[in-house]
Amino acid sequence: MPINETLSRFSDWSYTTTAAIYVLALVFFLIEQSFGAKGRQAAERQKQRVRELVGAGGLSETVTEDTTPERPVQGGRAERIGKMGAALLVLGLLLHFTALLLRGLATHRVPWGNMYEYGMAATFIAMATWLVVIKKFDVRHLSGFMLLPILILMFVNGTLLYTTAAPVQPALQSYWLVIHVSAAASSAGLFMVPGVASVLYLFRSAYERDSAKFAGFASKLPSADILDRIAYRTTIIAFPIFTFGVLCGAIWAESAWGRFWGWDPKETVAFIAWVIYAAFLHSRATAGWRGTRAAVINVFGFAATVFNLFFINLVTTGLHSYAGVG
Repeated sequence: MPINETLSRFSDWSYTTTAAIYVLALVFFLIEQSFGAKGRQAAERQKQRVRELVGAGGLSETVTEDTTPERPVQGGRAERIGKMGAALLVLGLLLHFTALLLRGLATHRVPWGNMYEYGMAATFIAMATWLVVIKKFDVRHLSGFMLLPILILMFVNGTLLYTTAAPVQPALQSYWLVIHVSAAASSAGLFMVPGVASVLYLFRSAYERDSAKFAGFASKLPSADILDRIAYRTTIIAFPIFTFGVLCGAIWAESAWGRFWGWDPKETVAFIAWVIYAAFLHSRATAGWRGTRAAVINVFGFAATVFNLFFINLVTTGLHSYAGVG
């Protein structure tokens, strides 16, 4: 079927508008992060008093850390600006989804048939996951740190990796395109969240060990325990999806190229990333690593994921270089 150029153009406009909205949301979140520390510190003191009362038997033992409110003290200009940023984040995510949907309708296939579309899908999953995280842990003020790498990746994706809407190559015209690539893009997007959380954890843990280190920045971050839980829980969800994607890719490779594994650059970096994340989860489960060492492992996994997500196609040529670059 012919490509619908109108829908393709609307998809490109939606993607560009999404990036602009994310930039504005980034500014709002950075304002909240910079000027909303007093309210968050007051909330932390309130939580600490609740814990002390629970420990002394002054409150019901059913009051736990998970049920203790983690929201900052209500009111204040910084918090209102943060709420505006969250509203912009939701609007941007809707436009992000619209860009994906229109791209699929324009090409009459799933919208992840080249690296541009793959990157669009992965960054969408990352932002959708982050919305769930800020709802669960109420770390909205950290959204600027999540948006910054997302915007960088979206810029690289929309410029260096951009591809006009077109049918996919014959080698990609398979139902495995739906299964394998969707799993790979979803896991890549999910892994961005624990990567950012682990980077922030390293700053916060250094500050908690020595209050003179990164005091101006790290003192405004949530506790190291919260950041560690965010990294661990999202990695637990992402890793099985990633494993499933790798296995599906091997099956597809055997069908298309006559071998399960050929050490293609993208396959190699994916395997390295898989080993790193497996080591992270294994160390948490067996060695009890919950501190800096585990966070460092997760950061290396994050770096490998981002490198494989975008830059491997810019510097190498392989069987996965189907975006017209690399």
